[in-house]
Amino acid sequence: MSETRVSTPHKQTFFESFRVYLKPIMLAMLVLGFASGLPLMMVFSKLSTWLREVGVDRTTIGGMYAVSLAYSLKMFWAPLVDKMKVPILGDILGQRRSWMVVAISGTVVGLITIATSNPEVSLTQTVIGALILAFSGATLDISVDAWRIESAPNDEQANMAAVYNLGYRFAIMFAGYGIAIAGLTSWLIAYGIMATAMLLIMVAVIFFISEPEHEVDETSDDLNFIQRFGKSVATPVRQIATRFGPWVLVVLGIVALYRISDFTMGVMASPFYIDLGYSTETIGLIQGTFGPWPIVVGGFLGGFVAVRYSLLPALLAGGIITILTNGAFALLALAAGPGLDAHANGDLSAIVNTPSSMALLGVIVADNLAAGFVGSVFIAYMSAMVDRKFAATQYAVLSSTYSIFCKMVASTTSGPLSEAIGWAGFFSVTALYTIVPMLLIIIVMMFGPKAAQGKLEEEPEEPVPETQPAS
Repeated sequence: MSETRVSTPHKQTFFESFRVYLKPIMLAMLVLGFASGLPLMMVFSKLSTWLREVGVDRTTIGGMYAVSLAYSLKMFWAPLVDKMKVPILGDILGQRRSWMVVAISGTVVGLITIATSNPEVSLTQTVIGALILAFSGATLDISVDAWRIESAPNDEQANMAAVYNLGYRFAIMFAGYGIAIAGLTSWLIAYGIMATAMLLIMVAVIFFISEPEHEVDETSDDLNFIQRFGKSVATPVRQIATRFGPWVLVVLGIVALYRISDFTMGVMASPFYIDLGYSTETIGLIQGTFGPWPIVVGGFLGGFVAVRYSLLPALLAGGIITILTNGAFALLALAAGPGLDAHANGDLSAIVNTPSSMALLGVIVADNLAAGFVGSVFIAYMSAMVDRKFAATQYAVLSSTYSIFCKMVASTTSGPLSEAIGWAGFFSVTALYTIVPMLLIIIVMMFGPKAAQGKLEEEPEEPVPETQPAS
């Protein structure tokens, strides 16, 4: 009779919790995080700056935001990225890296298409380039997420998420230089430099980043394309439901609701700063100079807490931090006095007591610190929810679930709610949105199965040879 030994979790020391960041895989994650962030920034915020500069009306610019929906709808082609083999490249680079190369190539084509367009004369080529860039960027996200999940165990996913966020922030900062480059030279050169950066990342993917172990479904070899595609879509989705059983509703509830507070208040943050009376120069200086770094610190802090104390306690801590930081926005609104809401509703004679710039700095730093923390632990939780056999598809389904739902709620309720109950009431209510997912997290902690908690089921640590019966 054979024996197995069951692995027992061991609580890491502080040094062990941070030593994981020294692994080579983390450098690869940093590069891929940068690669994921750059296309989104160039297709959305930087492109809108160029369009406004050449006189395109705000309604048209707002309509261009629709191309970013590719990032929310990526679950519909994630099964192809997950299971379909790229001809030739798939054999050379493997499933994940081959799709990265295809997606990065698409981002380069999109960037060059935009760079060589003339939106002042016609938007047709610009829109085509934006669509190519958004679709390719979303496809790159799918392959990078799958690579991340397959390259590290569940207990390191929070660390991977922190490093991913750091790379993403570097991309935001680098894309920010695109405006300065365009001002000194031209948008053609600015977008050309971004395309060159993506080509350099492609070289890193081909020569320096390793392919993770990827489980191949050999049962699909005898199926035609339509049957294989149907299986690659239906099986991962059905497997989520069967793996969690009735707890799947609770898990999806956590995923859909955990970030809703961030989305609903975040979309109104900039209008709130303007209504408070801050100049755009002050807002830009604080957000651009001091804003990104708290997100990075928060991301690493979230990774540390998730590894040290496990995922669900880290999610709870993130919920508490979210409530406190939303409360800070409400306090800022109260400090401005009763004239704030009257002024915001069109009464220009109302007096607004604009809080000091240091108060705004404190609120933005605290909010970004919370965003980094919450982002890391949330990505880690979703990563722990997927089966590695269907990493790309299942993660895309989960990320699209919260992205589409939260964007819809934010876009339809944030404006009317802030107008109806005022700024202080708005931020207080959005803070309370976090209570529902926190209650669901507590329920899973107390009664849920290990799978819903993001923990691995007990598995054999290593095989032990069969023992001979005593003579």
